[in-house]
Amino acid sequence: MSYTLAEIAARLGGRVSGDGQVRIRQISTLERAQADQISFLTNRKYAAQLATTKAGAVILAEADADATDLPRIISANPYALFARVSSLLNPLPAIQPGIHASAVISATASIDPSASVAAMAVVGEGAVIGAHTVIGEGCCIGDNVVIGNHVRLYPRVVIYHDCVVGDNLIAHSGVVIGADGFGIAMDEGRWIKIPQIGRVVIGNDVEIGANTTIDRGALDDTVIEDGVKLDNQIQIAHNVRIGAHTAIAGCVGIAGSTTIGKYCQIGGSAGILGHLQIADSVVIASFTLIAKSIREAGSYAAIYPFSKQEEWRKNAVHLRHLDEMAQRLKKMEQEISSLKQDTLKGNTA
Repeated sequence: MSYTLAEIAARLGGRVSGDGQVRIRQISTLERAQADQISFLTNRKYAAQLATTKAGAVILAEADADATDLPRIISANPYALFARVSSLLNPLPAIQPGIHASAVISATASIDPSASVAAMAVVGEGAVIGAHTVIGEGCCIGDNVVIGNHVRLYPRVVIYHDCVVGDNLIAHSGVVIGADGFGIAMDEGRWIKIPQIGRVVIGNDVEIGANTTIDRGALDDTVIEDGVKLDNQIQIAHNVRIGAHTAIAGCVGIAGSTTIGKYCQIGGSAGILGHLQIADSVVIASFTLIAKSIREAGSYAAIYPFSKQEEWRKNAVHLRHLDEMAQRLKKMEQEISSLKQDTLKGNTA
């Protein structure tokens, strides 16, 4: 499969500068691209590679339109156009409709004829699977689960009973949707399990990375809104709500009953405590612990800078005494203020 540069621009946008008949088969980096490949520039530190790249064409921003004589597509958002070109040149495998002979399908399940159910998959009672959806090998779909159209579940995805999934979901291997939230109550020295009777409800155009877990609600639903993108190994606890088009990197943990706004970005290994409110358009740096609600959009970080071990140990000792040092400083300020006042009184007399 290949397209001319002009065909790519006609399909995906941007304007062509130079030879629009250059034929493109694949994408690559500026450093490794060949004559039948297209590359892109979004970071100025790689601009020098434009002079040496062997790419057949490049995608550039308007500001870089004259940075090379190579055939090029000029775009207001080169990275987004690169993503669309990559999707065009690397389509997902075609769906082969039908149900594998080894799949276990409840007699009361409803599966669209255009859907595909692979070997060893299990589909429970009353489950509904929409058009052009792919259920991969070994997936388990619980009773009364509703799955929309054009969903792709990679092997060994598990969706517990009663959960609802919108259109165009991509869920990678090992994803678990709708397991019980961590609800327990202490009574006379023993933990009592609290039944988790809510669901997980997922909107349209969501992607969930490998081994990510989304717990069902204790009472109300856990909700993942449209366009959310979740990386690998994320834990989303019961009754969490994640706003539309938020992106969350790997190994983030979100405790129960927290609400995260729309268009947020959360860096890898960040932790968010329970029952918090995170505003729209908040950016949280990697490894940051959020212990109270964030009411205003903006970037937030709480990362202890790394250093040599010896320096870190010394600084850690000082950190232990910060409160004591603050009290001493406050006392010194009060003494200095008192001395100044005495001096002023003496000068006045």
